[in-house]
Amino acid sequence: MSNKINKLDFLINYLLSERNEKAEIPEDEKAKFLLYRSLVNTRPAMKASEEFLQAEDEFLTEYIKNKGITDIADLTPIEDKIYLWKGDITTLKCEAIVNAANSGMTGCWQPCHSCIDNCIHTFAGVRLRCKCSEIMQAQGHEEPTGQAKITPAYNLPCSYVIHTVGPIVQGKLTSEHCSLLESCYKSCLEIAAENEIKSIAFCCISTGVFGFPQERAAEIAVQTVRNFLKNHDIEVIFNVFTEKDYEIYRRLLG
Repeated sequence: MSNKINKLDFLINYLLSERNEKAEIPEDEKAKFLLYRSLVNTRPAMKASEEFLQAEDEFLTEYIKNKGITDIADLTPIEDKIYLWKGDITTLKCEAIVNAANSGMTGCWQPCHSCIDNCIHTFAGVRLRCKCSEIMQAQGHEEPTGQAKITPAYNLPCSYVIHTVGPIVQGKLTSEHCSLLESCYKSCLEIAAENEIKSIAFCCISTGVFGFPQERAAEIAVQTVRNFLKNHDIEVIFNVFTEKDYEIYRRLLG
């Protein structure tokens, strides 16, 4: 049995013991990982032992490396200081990536959900939820739409995660939705500048299940970034996951 499998078994058993639960651990590696991910996704924000954290760090670092890491240094800009890249943002090595968070700011609690919030929290490790929880407890209220918070990235290849809450569009798109989305991009860029971050990757904030029309969202994203870059020295990656988003951004850029 590989060292990776041994680490995964240890992590699962630790997470189960926290809950005073027992479960049959699957033999299949993929099924085993899904069980681990489900336990992490539903784990309350609380400290873990140093032994667990070390095993988690080693496991996730190897897992992400095996997925394949893309370094911004190997990308070619599509226009001055702006890049367009289609891929998994949790494998991107730049200084900061942006997470499309919910107002609770502690990640997605739905086991193995495919949203970016779930993916980022899964592959960063359990310390990310703890850090987000500390920030929210100190704040004392939910995160307003259009604002942002910064955390370490822990096991991700980037250094920081900037979390922002985008507007939810139900029905007709309004000017308020557009202003709030612009504020998301501005808030993330301003936090990056305050922290002397020199590269940042944006996901497609508020599109998908949040309902913001993809074309208009991209227009707002590109215009806001271009305006910011007039007075700031930072490299920006527009990270897309679908071919449709890639084509939209490709038309708008360059």
